[in-house]
This record gives sequence, structure tokens and C-alpha cells, in this order.
Amino acid sequence: MKTILITGCSSGIGHHAAHGLKARGWRVFATARRTEDVERLAGEGLESLRLDLDDSESIRAAFAEVMARTGGRLDALFNNGGFGQVGAVEDLTRAALREQFETNLFGWVELTNLAVPVMRRQGHGRIVMNSSVLGYAAFQYRGAYNAVKFAVEGITDTLRQELAGTGITVSLVEPGPITSRFRANCRSHFERHIAWRDSVHRDQYEAQLARLDQPGPAAPFTLGPEAVLEKVVHALESPRPRPRYPVTVPAVLFWWLRRFLSVRAMDRVLMRASGGGKR
Repeated sequence: MKTILITGCSSGIGHHAAHGLKARGWRVFATARRTEDVERLAGEGLESLRLDLDDSESIRAAFAEVMARTGGRLDALFNNGGFGQVGAVEDLTRAALREQFETNLFGWVELTNLAVPVMRRQGHGRIVMNSSVLGYAAFQYRGAYNAVKFAVEGITDTLRQELAGTGITVSLVEPGPITSRFRANCRSHFERHIAWRDSVHRDQYEAQLARLDQPGPAAPFTLGPEAVLEKVVHALESPRPRPRYPVTVPAVLFWWLRRFLSVRAMDRVLMRASGGGKR
């Protein structure tokens, strides 16, 4: 039975991946930040551990527990946990940016750097990073999230080159709009960090908040988390995993458009897709 450690399993992509991979015969270690989520995941039949990506001690403790349970083996790591900080760049504080990078990049790298030596000793391993279409196509009012996903793409490309020939493969999954609690989770960080009522961007923020409260998909071409699971399975189980897996029509479309359009033309496409900052 192959073993995998997954972060961010409380809901959405991570939750679906944990159950989907378990059903395929993987031994899944599903982690979450909050104790109540860990207990809920355990009640669903998953091996669940607390792992807070903002806390080095929590990362080390969770990884050590996985090693203890598997006898020092780990076949795969799926870095997925995180959140999206919404807000115009001029409204972002240093604290907001630091929190975004601590969770969505620094914690991932710290955990990955614990896994790599184990995989080197085994002579094999799979590392999958859950990036985003916003890792290569920047949207307005997503500056912090754009920045951290661009950084994830860069560090993953570097890691893939550095691990060439070791038997460890590294892949990026790049979802577009996916059904999840992502929008709801964004709101708490937005309210805490962005003084939006005093901002010159107040009108755009009010439109965005109104959209957050609307039921149904956040954007056209939204797919369920099973679309991401399909790509994760290929990255984990294929003899030749791909470096990149765009998911949803927008992710594929923007990937190709940025190769053929000028920068200004691409800006116009992205601004229109974001509804002038109101989506």
C-alpha cells in the first residue's frame, strides 16, 4: 500500500483527494489545521493528523508521526493547504502578505524539505503542488494570491530540475474555478486585513462581497473537485507524470493565450474575465 501525506483536507480539493485516493488503495494521511476538523476526518475513516502550515513545530510533529506510523516511508506528498487573500495591491499590508506566504509557500517548502530526504533514501517519490491558473495569469484584486502562486510555480520548477534523476517526480496542478469553500474562507482574511470601507476600491469590494454571498458557482466553467483528483491521480500513478496539469477550460485557455498574445492584449483579456475587478 502506497502512502501519501495531504495538507488542507478539511474541505474542497484536499478532502475529496483524501477520500478518492483512499478508495484507490492509498494509505492516506489527511491533515488539517483545526483539531475539530482532524476529529471529523478521523470519524470519516481517514488517518488524520493536525498540521498547521504556519507553525514549524506542528509541521515537524505531524511529519514525525507519519514516519513513525509507516516505518520511515512516504511515497507521495500533495501540498494543497492554503487560502486566498483578496484585496487591491495598494490595500495589502505587510502582515497580509506575510500570512499569505507563510501558509501557501513557506509551510509547503518546509514540509517538502522533510519529505525529500526520505524519498531520496527510497529512490522514489511523487510530489504534487496544488497551484492555480492565477500562478501564470494574474487577476485584479488577487495580488497576494497571484504572487504566492507565481512563487509556487517558480520554486516547483526549480525543485523538479534539482531532483532530476533521483526517482522523485514533481508536478504542478493548476486549477481554475473549482467548487469548494475557497470563497467563504477568503472572506475572513479579507475582513481582517483589508480596510475596504475606506478604500478607493470600495465599489469593487462591495461587488465582490455581494458575489461571495450568492449561491452557485463563482465563475463560468466551474468544475467539482473530482476534476482535480483526476489530475492528481495521473501525477501520482502514471509512469510518466507531467510537469503541469491545468484543470478547467479557463486554465487551459489562459495557458495558451499568454503564449500568443502580447502583454497588453493579455491584460485586456484578464481584466475582462475578472469583470473589471468585480468578480
